[in-house]
Amino acid sequence: MAALEPKKQIRVLLAEDHTLVRQGFRRILEDDPKVSVVGEARTGLEAIEQCKTLKPEVVVMDLSMPDLGGLEATAEILKADPRVKILILSMYSNEAYIRKAFQLGAKGYMLKNAIEVDLTRAVKALAEGEAYFSPGISQIVLDSLKRGSLGDTTSDPYERLSLREKEVLQLIAQGKSNKEIAVLLNISTNTVAVHRARVMETLGLHRTAELVLFAVKKGLVQT
Repeated sequence: MAALEPKKQIRVLLAEDHTLVRQGFRRILEDDPKVSVVGEARTGLEAIEQCKTLKPEVVVMDLSMPDLGGLEATAEILKADPRVKILILSMYSNEAYIRKAFQLGAKGYMLKNAIEVDLTRAVKALAEGEAYFSPGISQIVLDSLKRGSLGDTTSDPYERLSLREKEVLQLIAQGKSNKEIAVLLNISTNTVAVHRARVMETLGLHRTAELVLFAVKKGLVQT
């Protein structure tokens, strides 16, 4: 009698900027033989690039990361491959973050205080085509669905920004100067200034303070 083939493991990519936290996620997930962590990313841009080469089924995506946040990385990953299932991790049960995550196509949203107990369960649920919410945010999701606001996709000028412009906006909101942004993105300060001007024009804003407030309201940075 032929031996049964082992079940295919769930391929997972971890996107989290803190090394020790990523290692903790890996240990939790790889305790289950059905899960294989195929890669780790410490920034949103690394997550996008690794998804192209590693082809994970599930991405465990921290909401707040350097250079490009989890929401923006989610949008870019799903543009390239809508089959990827993305689980957003956050410290906050903020309705704006939750709503935006699901508008962009994320399939799960987990609070970090529930990770040790529920991370593997959430990854398996997403791999099987289900959605997953931490118990702490389930009521927020239900209330949003009742109001019809969770999937609201009304026209948004933010979506007209390029990936680079979104990066610049997020770094401005994090308090970075043009010079600091230029170093981080490996571009000239003049190019940063051009991107900043285009962001302001597209969003109809006129001052840096307005850009920061816009980013906070959009859930691009956590306060």
